Amino acid sequence: MREVDDDESSSGGASVFALAARTSQRTAPTSLPVSFDRRELNQILRVYGRKVADGVWRDYAIDHLKERAVFSIFRRTSEVPLYQIVKQPKLARRQGAYSLVAASGQILKRGHDLANVLRVIDKPALRVVA
Repeated sequence: MREVDDDESSSGGASVFALAARTSQRTAPTSLPVSFDRRELNQILRVYGRKVADGVWRDYAIDHLKERAVFSIFRRTSEVPLYQIVKQPKLARRQGAYSLVAASGQILKRGHDLANVLRVIDKPALRVVA
């Protein structure tokens, strides 16, 4: 190791702080995962509750990922999801933040308004009246 003069130590300390500041700017801030807010969950669970009461659906799962939040709906627990309600904020200005995806992977509906997207699966069942 080499010896440092008093003049170099004072400037060396400043360069360490400058280096620390530069490296902290390079690292991306840790972003929180995307999630559904209370209003969105109320809308989703209202539809889900009606379908559970009808005996059509039985289980659900919520995933909060880095770029999207997913509400998966299952007919039975051991199956693949029947539907997935996906929230992707990056698509909010383009196609809409919300999408409804079928089990086959086909996107059934996209939109800016969650209520309009949920309308596809919230159609009333037709019943025969005798």
